[in-house]
Amino acid sequence: MINSTTDHFASYGAQLFKGALKPCMGELLTAVEHVPIDEAGVRLHGIEALRPLLASEGCLGAVAATVLGAGAKPVRAILFNKSSETNWSLAWHQDRTICVKEKREVPGFGPWTVKSGMIHVAPPFDLLTRMVTLRAHLDDVPVSNAPLLIAPGSHTLGRIAVDEIEEAVKQCGTATCIADAGDVWLYATSILHASEAASIATSRRVLQVDFAAEVLPHGLEWLGI
Repeated sequence: MINSTTDHFASYGAQLFKGALKPCMGELLTAVEHVPIDEAGVRLHGIEALRPLLASEGCLGAVAATVLGAGAKPVRAILFNKSSETNWSLAWHQDRTICVKEKREVPGFGPWTVKSGMIHVAPPFDLLTRMVTLRAHLDDVPVSNAPLLIAPGSHTLGRIAVDEIEEAVKQCGTATCIADAGDVWLYATSILHASEAASIATSRRVLQVDFAAEVLPHGLEWLGI
């Protein structure tokens, strides 16, 4: 059973759900078994077997629903695998795009990009502040295996200019999101985050899913999973 999120999620911006993935680990592994594991990250769409797990009453969707409510729906998914062959680092940044079904000219939305054949757009930043991102860990992620780093509370600072990110991280401090296989981290989508290269690189598979609970304006539609 998933515990309610702690009261400090709104200010801290992240929470660990120990073992939340374990009841459906086998189903998740089966759902993604065809996804190449020799690539750093693969954007996922159209995998029917994932949908029950990510629905608001599903094993993983229920974690997002603790913050967004029963209306939580998965709107983008990426399977990451950091290994000795794909051992990268990622500088501090905020995620700033969403994935939609088709391009429509809507005030406040842009620029537009296409990634892995999927249409992405930068929305008004306040939309991102109403989203959450879930990371389901298929492998252990100790300090040596490049855990996610976050700057707690940075999601409350709004859109942070690139040249102000370093100062924001200093202001907020850094937290290391270590995890065991079967753990789930949930964090505010707009939080500053980063990742170093693994010092001891072994398989580090993570299913990362963005969730939202609102309809997009002017006919825009989430691509979904």
